[in-house]
Amino acid sequence: MSHPVGAPPIPSAPAALRNVTLPDGRRADIALHEGRIAAVTDHRADGGAVRGGTSVDLGGALLLPAFVDGHAHLDKTLLGAPWQPHRTTATLREQIADERELRASIEVPVAARATALAERMISLGTGHVRSHVDVDPDIGLAALHAVLGVREEFQDRLGIQLVAFPQSGVVSSPGVADLLDAALAEGADLIGGLDPAGFDGDVDGQLDIVFRLAERHGAGIDIHLHDGGESGTAQLRAVAERTAALGLGGTVTVSHAYALGQVEGSELAVTADALAAAGVSIMTNGPRDTMPPVLRLREHGVRVFAGSDNIRDSWWPYGTADMLERATIIGLQGGLMTDEELHAAASLITGEAAAALGLTGYGLAPGDRADLVVIAAGGVPEAVAAHPERLLVLHGGRVVGPAPRTAYPRLTLAPPEVGR
Repeated sequence: MSHPVGAPPIPSAPAALRNVTLPDGRRADIALHEGRIAAVTDHRADGGAVRGGTSVDLGGALLLPAFVDGHAHLDKTLLGAPWQPHRTTATLREQIADERELRASIEVPVAARATALAERMISLGTGHVRSHVDVDPDIGLAALHAVLGVREEFQDRLGIQLVAFPQSGVVSSPGVADLLDAALAEGADLIGGLDPAGFDGDVDGQLDIVFRLAERHGAGIDIHLHDGGESGTAQLRAVAERTAALGLGGTVTVSHAYALGQVEGSELAVTADALAAAGVSIMTNGPRDTMPPVLRLREHGVRVFAGSDNIRDSWWPYGTADMLERATIIGLQGGLMTDEELHAAASLITGEAAAALGLTGYGLAPGDRADLVVIAAGGVPEAVAAHPERLLVLHGGRVVGPAPRTAYPRLTLAPPEVGR
């Protein structure tokens, strides 16, 4: 891409982003100050209130708040290590054992692989991520300590929340409750769980530990739930009941919740209503077995958001860390086709995810953090459907990715009419 004669280089902390398209379709100029959005005004060709040498004209490209990846596993990724062929296993326990064997053989350290994944996330427009980190008797807190170091290293480029994740179970794995307690004391933000019925075989026992530790540490909760059918929905209602009783609404998430895509009628409605009333959020990464019905859950008032889940690890070889692609995958699986529905798909990786993670100052209003992504698209529906390029990523008002440019393409929002 050529650099216009006399044009200034893109500043590391621009004072303004000019000529952007907002999610509602308006063209705007965005003034930035001290890492936040200072003003949002209608675009003026002469620069208006944001005239100056440190402004960047983005040619009508779409501006969104930086993406939020609501569920990842920074410690599990094999990015940065040699390719590992996927090994098929028959059960969840076999898969966990296979992963334990593989991680012992990988010579590239956890921190190096997590760093490679974090760099890729940033380059694709992610500004915040919630990562689950394995805590079990075999690895102890080693993975957590490694990723805590990565969080510190990336604090100016990527917000990272950490979940102490009992991959080997809670009740069925002696010593894990103490490890989870220690993990929360040493820097984990949330406590996780795993299939209270299907893995631990003790719903009340696992939830007693998880909710007690969350209360003790003032931490959030994010539970993996793969159990299907009415067993799964019964566990969802058990989580909702405890959440409501303890007043923890807005701090509890159930990830995957495949069961919601396997039931119909009153079973789905009663479960969705219980989740909504308690303030329990649902995270989906799209298809695996089944996917929660996004639009139906939203109709019941359930907050649904998205995450990438596993990225190039022992669980599956897929994953790009591109949250816009993740919205596309969920939209395809969920049959989201209209512009309104594509906006809903985009919200899963922006506003809904930010709210589920408890982020403050997130958005495109004056006063919000300047955590932003500029996309080579004329609007939100096109961005979800067309796999567009990321042109600019800012975190706290500073350019963090991709490689800074000196000029940006001029976008045409609609093709000219022919023959009229």
